[in-house]
Amino acid sequence: MHQNTTSNYIGAGISCIEETSRRVRRQASHPGNSELVADHRPIPFNNSGYTERNRCDNHARDREGGRDNGTPFDSSIQVWMRQVMTIISLLLICITDVTAKAYDRDSSDAALEFQDILPSDPRSYDKMTPPREEGQPTIVYFHVTVMSLDSIDESSMTYAADIFFAQSWKDARLRLPDNMTQPYRLLPVQWLKGIWRPDAFFKNAKAVTFQEMTIPNHYLWLYQDKTILYMVKLTLVLSCAMNFEVYPHDTQECTMKIESISHTTDDLVFVWEPTVPLEVDKSIELPQLDLVRNVTGDCTQVYSTGNFTCLEIIFTFRRRLGYYLFHTYIPTCLIVIMSWISFWIRPEAVPARVTLGVTSLLTLATQHANSQKSLPPVSYIKAIDVFMSSCAGNRRVHVIMYLQAIDVFMSSCMVFVFLSLMEYALVNVVLGDVPEESRALDARIKAKQHKNDCAIGKRCMPTHTHCGEHIGPCCCAQHYGCIGTSVTSAAVSIALPPPPPPPAAATTSPHLRKNNREENQNKRTMPCPLTSSPSPKKHHNNWSQVMEQRRHRAILIDRFSRVVFPLSFTILNIVYWCVFVVEWPAFGSNDVES
Repeated sequence: MHQNTTSNYIGAGISCIEETSRRVRRQASHPGNSELVADHRPIPFNNSGYTERNRCDNHARDREGGRDNGTPFDSSIQVWMRQVMTIISLLLICITDVTAKAYDRDSSDAALEFQDILPSDPRSYDKMTPPREEGQPTIVYFHVTVMSLDSIDESSMTYAADIFFAQSWKDARLRLPDNMTQPYRLLPVQWLKGIWRPDAFFKNAKAVTFQEMTIPNHYLWLYQDKTILYMVKLTLVLSCAMNFEVYPHDTQECTMKIESISHTTDDLVFVWEPTVPLEVDKSIELPQLDLVRNVTGDCTQVYSTGNFTCLEIIFTFRRRLGYYLFHTYIPTCLIVIMSWISFWIRPEAVPARVTLGVTSLLTLATQHANSQKSLPPVSYIKAIDVFMSSCAGNRRVHVIMYLQAIDVFMSSCMVFVFLSLMEYALVNVVLGDVPEESRALDARIKAKQHKNDCAIGKRCMPTHTHCGEHIGPCCCAQHYGCIGTSVTSAAVSIALPPPPPPPAAATTSPHLRKNNREENQNKRTMPCPLTSSPSPKKHHNNWSQVMEQRRHRAILIDRFSRVVFPLSFTILNIVYWCVFVVEWPAFGSNDVES
């Protein structure tokens, strides 16, 4: 009815404005015609029974003057102003009415107190007892939104997560506010301390941080069906039992467990929200791991005090190989290949081959130590360790429980480098006795030459006094040094001095002369040890042949190693990558599921 009246007034105002406008235009076009100012023409009636003039002056109740005394009915400007003021007044009344209703609603919301949602008898409400209906356990629905996963630390076996954690339950003991017209009502979070709430906690959490910037990040809603929703933002540091058997080809499963601390399944049951239990941000990016799967599950466990409800989220991470491929595998393979260069170095170059092998071995040991820095000290061998140790043949002792991929790789490489060093040791053994025998043969050849020098009568200088004055060729060759010759190799060049002069005939009796002739004859015919041996030239030819044969065998060993070592290392890599990249992950996943 109020709206109809307002419409009538607005329509009358518009008609009056149109009529006044027409009169003003006629008067402006005929300024000398006074009839246009006081129009005494009959005014026709409209369908509603009112004349146009009566509509303009609001049913003729507010006239100023009259038609009888001959004055104008009214001024057009006065009528127009009265109608405009009437319309403005009606609009103000409507605005005031709407504002008053909104103010009354806000005033009623602000007046809500904690006692307004409690039962009529507040003492009958026990906040320590779950709101069980018909003897059934209270069901609490959970929803988790994961915004980020980061700080995955292998050494401490932990990871961090930022989440929105929502839990909802129905408490039929509460009352709804009398003036609650919306689907839900925002309640002060402090009221949680006065009502029952689930006693959920994160079972594998090491630290929980509540966000308070810029305001405390949590809220509490009350729905029309007395369901309560509590949402909070948390930063968690959770433990994760990691297994490094096939590191760095490993796949880790980290969990987030939510369990009741004080209520058994007879009173309280946790259930994932049916529609959207878990939501993970798709933009999550980790430096060394890929999030390949996330699932929800139930981890209800039986303790000595009862069966406690539990929910869990399982995150499956797969490690990326890019970092380890360029920082561990490729450098290690290059070091092993570098150790094979010694197979192309001649066997007599001892310093070059030994230095190359030892340097490669020490470099691999350093590389192996660097690959272990980011891992905890475990009691089993990693696959990459076995590989690198195979390349160098030396590693620390572990209690062998499992194989770890990086241990296999590093151990294998260490064995290969060590074997390349041992290969040269074998080559050196083959060539070991040849230089010593060659030096002895050269000494015997030089001694033969010295004997020939004594035979042609070169003057010698005594080097030993015990030879006496009368010496023979052998004594000269062994104890005299020839003048003008140099000492070469291990033998001393010796020349025979001229024979001593015979004793004077006058002073020597015939008998003594006979004895001296016999003694000199014996000395000249005394056998020389140097002349009793076989021909040195023949022996020199024999030993030269032996030395060439042994050097040829050593070169054959190097040639054999040039083929066997690369071929074996290639087979090792094929087996390694097939086992730890193709077969082992499938075996590990089946073992975890079992």
